[in-house]
Amino acid sequence: METAYLIETVIKIVVVLLVFSALAGIGTYFERKILAFMQRRLGPMNVGPYGLLQVAADGVKLFTKEDIIPTNVVAPIFKIAPVITAATAFMAAAAIPFLPSFTIFGYEVHPIVADINIGILYILGIMGVGLYGPLLGGMASANKFALISAARGAAVFISYEVVTGLSILAPIMMVGSLSLIDFNEYQAGGITEWIIWTQPVAFILFWIAAFAETGRTPFHLIANDHEIIDGFGTEYSGMRWGLFFIGEYANMFFISFVIPLLFLGGYGDGSLLGALGLLAKMAFFFFFFLWTRAAWPDVRPDQLMWLCWKVLMPIAVLNILITAIVLM
Repeated sequence: METAYLIETVIKIVVVLLVFSALAGIGTYFERKILAFMQRRLGPMNVGPYGLLQVAADGVKLFTKEDIIPTNVVAPIFKIAPVITAATAFMAAAAIPFLPSFTIFGYEVHPIVADINIGILYILGIMGVGLYGPLLGGMASANKFALISAARGAAVFISYEVVTGLSILAPIMMVGSLSLIDFNEYQAGGITEWIIWTQPVAFILFWIAAFAETGRTPFHLIANDHEIIDGFGTEYSGMRWGLFFIGEYANMFFISFVIPLLFLGGYGDGSLLGALGLLAKMAFFFFFFLWTRAAWPDVRPDQLMWLCWKVLMPIAVLNILITAIVLM
């Protein structure tokens, strides 16, 4: 049994790495197409039918582009920073149940790498460690703009980690567990049992914080599109830059799984319909990340910090107090 468990775990790790690395590339295609549709243009059209092979072209470009290490950078840290970003994104996936359990050839498969009883705490902790990728990348670079971007990113990550943790504390008090599978079972009674109905404030706070955690518009202040430079990634090229990119899109997919698992019933009773429902919810939240980029402007850093410390955090604390009183 131990050998079978080990083989199953290795297979699940490989599948997660391959599938979500590919989804990161496919996600760029969908983003460009959705943005183009909303802005009344075509998007990728020249490479393959409807531009479908643009993903492959981008991949070939990243893998074959020259890997430049500028002269004055701190080379060891400069090289490891993109790896940290991509690695932490995939490490967070270990505690996420992507689908309900199913049986194949008489063997029950659990589509989660590790069902640890502190899964939510683990995910939040790994997401916090992910801060070091952009921070070290900017600090190791040889220009002040990358350093400013890294400092700005650290301030945003640290601030919104607080909101993320406080927002999820009230639902944890209700469920009495830190396992995402326990969260799913708590809501398995149907749509009326979803936590969003009893914790709408926590849901909204967590969703807002997710945009800051993933560095997406309107909180895209780490590598701001309105600036000429690419923030902490200004001096990166080739696949090192690609690892930052993969980490960002992988985080978007993973957080798009976590939100429905926490608040919207997850995969429900574990049926095929429930599994398809979870994938549909994930697709909606991923689409919403892209939609906001087309529809919302970026806010200023001072506005972002004001929103966190003076608005969202007091609301999160108040929501915890009200939940505790109700539960007592």
